[in-house]
Amino acid sequence: MQCTLCQTGTTEKGKVTVTLERDGSIVLIKDVPAEVCANCGHYYLSEEITRLVMEKGNEAIASGAELEVFKLKVA
Repeated sequence: MQCTLCQTGTTEKGKVTVTLERDGSIVLIKDVPAEVCANCGHYYLSEEITRLVMEKGNEAIASGAELEVFKLKVA
């Protein structure tokens, strides 16, 4: 698909690191499957992956983590 941010690049399947920050907590989730723009690097997550990332991020924050770093395991 064409990137909606730069409007010149096209996306390719890849993996990204997603950073979530809330209430003084930072959660880094590595190896997240995404469509990544070959031109600007902007990425797009599917609904399923977004749901999983948010779920894992909320779990880490709820456990009291100030900084959590992990790789996303997608079945």
